Amino acid sequence: MKNKRSFVIILLAFILLLGGAYFAYDKLSSDAPPDNISTNDTPDEYVYALDFTVYDADGNKVSLSGFSGKPVVINFWASWCGICKMEMPDFNTAYNEYKDDVVFMMINVTDGTQETKESAQNYLSDNNFDFPVYYDTDLDAAMKYGANALPLTYFINGKGQLLGRGSGLLSLDTLHEAIGTILE
Repeated sequence: MKNKRSFVIILLAFILLLGGAYFAYDKLSSDAPPDNISTNDTPDEYVYALDFTVYDADGNKVSLSGFSGKPVVINFWASWCGICKMEMPDFNTAYNEYKDDVVFMMINVTDGTQETKESAQNYLSDNNFDFPVYYDTDLDAAMKYGANALPLTYFINGKGQLLGRGSGLLSLDTLHEAIGTILE
């Protein structure tokens, strides 16, 4: 009899715990932005993009300021990052759709241990992506933009203002929407 009573109490506690978790999740998720994009819609509060230097595949220095006056999509990624790999085909599609109007800076966070230039290049050659890739071997861009979790994407308009930031997996629809904001 005592075992049945204990079982019923544990079962009721478990049901209450699940119910509470459901209501907490429902409340918190309704306040979260879709597809992990946060935007800055207040012109008085725009933040301007910080300049940084990365390297192209040939080792030439490339700075964000070199694209002044053009809308820019910056994506921080690594070949070991599963979520990065999941969104790369959508970034490639978006690049091919917008390459005449938007600069894409696909920045490999090349720390030299967990991610090397060689591992990134092997991944890229296996997948035949068209977008330009830059290597952040000095971690200049990653530190200035707080890329401590990957993937991380920034959307910058032609005035150099940060209009959006995406963390985690971004869908092609979300990329279209965010790119639309930097083209306005």
